[in-house]
Amino acid sequence: MNFIKLNQVDIFQREKLVLKDINLSINQGEFIYLVGKTGSGKSSLLKALYGDIMVKNGTLTVLDQSLINISKRKILSLRRKLGIIFQDFQLLSDRSVKDNIKFIMKATGWKGKSKINNAIDELLSKVNMLEKANQFPYQLSGGEQQRIAIARALINNPNVILADEPTGNLDPQTSEEIISLLFEICGNGKTIVMATHDYDIINKFPSTTYKCDQQKIEKVQTVVQ
Repeated sequence: MNFIKLNQVDIFQREKLVLKDINLSINQGEFIYLVGKTGSGKSSLLKALYGDIMVKNGTLTVLDQSLINISKRKILSLRRKLGIIFQDFQLLSDRSVKDNIKFIMKATGWKGKSKINNAIDELLSKVNMLEKANQFPYQLSGGEQQRIAIARALINNPNVILADEPTGNLDPQTSEEIISLLFEICGNGKTIVMATHDYDIINKFPSTTYKCDQQKIEKVQTVVQ
């Protein structure tokens, strides 16, 4: 099943064309790396997939939802089916780990105190962070904050997870731990698309890799920095 499909898609950042005539299909359970120089279009592609950049030509579908001229209401509905992980974690500094996750749950329609609390415990257990539930982001290491961000991305049991440089602010050992966790999640049937500059990670955790270069995307067999 194609969870993500692009056919003859052009992607712009404002008025600048960054990717042209893109054809790409990504199936359930795939782990896809996107590599390329800064400004080559990796992040723009991810933004197009979750509706932050509008695509006006070609065809683009994510989980059977067309993103061509999509309404804001449908974008919000689609994002509830996606998990999105950012380089800078984007945790709320004035709330505990537990309250960070609870905030997103309530915003996406979760109800019932007991149900929410049980789900939070389950999510934090999945990323080995249950003992940190009452701490605040500033009390956590970068790797711990990214684990919380991953737990947050899993709130609505998404079939697709989009990760934009998730190891960009982490040391090598912590980066490996985070990627190992993402591969474990992928092994449970999730599709993961990850933009990265970290070629060491790709070599240690090889998977299908596409390179963004000169407004094109092409599959590469080997990756060299």
